[in-house]
Amino acid sequence: MKKIIILFSVIFAAAAIMVAAEQKGNPKTASKETSKATAAAEHKILGPSDLTWGDAPPGLPAGAKMAVLAGDPGKKGPFTVRLQAPDGYKVAPHMHPTAENITVISGTFHLGTGDKFDESAGHEMTAGSFAVMPAGMKHFAWTTGETVMQIHGFGPFQIVYVNPVDDPRNVPKK
Repeated sequence: MKKIIILFSVIFAAAAIMVAAEQKGNPKTASKETSKATAAAEHKILGPSDLTWGDAPPGLPAGAKMAVLAGDPGKKGPFTVRLQAPDGYKVAPHMHPTAENITVISGTFHLGTGDKFDESAGHEMTAGSFAVMPAGMKHFAWTTGETVMQIHGFGPFQIVYVNPVDDPRNVPKK
């Protein structure tokens, strides 16, 4: 047993020395890796008054507001956003190429799965509820009362409607 521990210690030490030597030999790579790690691990504390709300992206129906808490949902990498939707807000059946994680902060959010909007098939989610929608899962949603949700995932965040006529981006501009 003692020999195995010594062997693993030697292998680990050799690997650590090789990595250190590689970073020392290529300071540009080491600097880039350090910058990436620092950016990904940015410390941030936000109170409700610190949030900057704007119109939700054009892939969602008009009327919702969104605040970006961390990351950039339009770029590769982790992100967290808050979505504020009015009473009766509906999102037609759609899917995402990446997983979507939803936490209800306030109000009532209804979530159903499938390619047809069917309120009788939805699940009522009140404040504190959480849902995960795996990549590619078709789902739809609506609100009862003003509702705030927190959504996090890995970008770029995209929404693909089951029926293209339901996509707000396809509505002709007047």
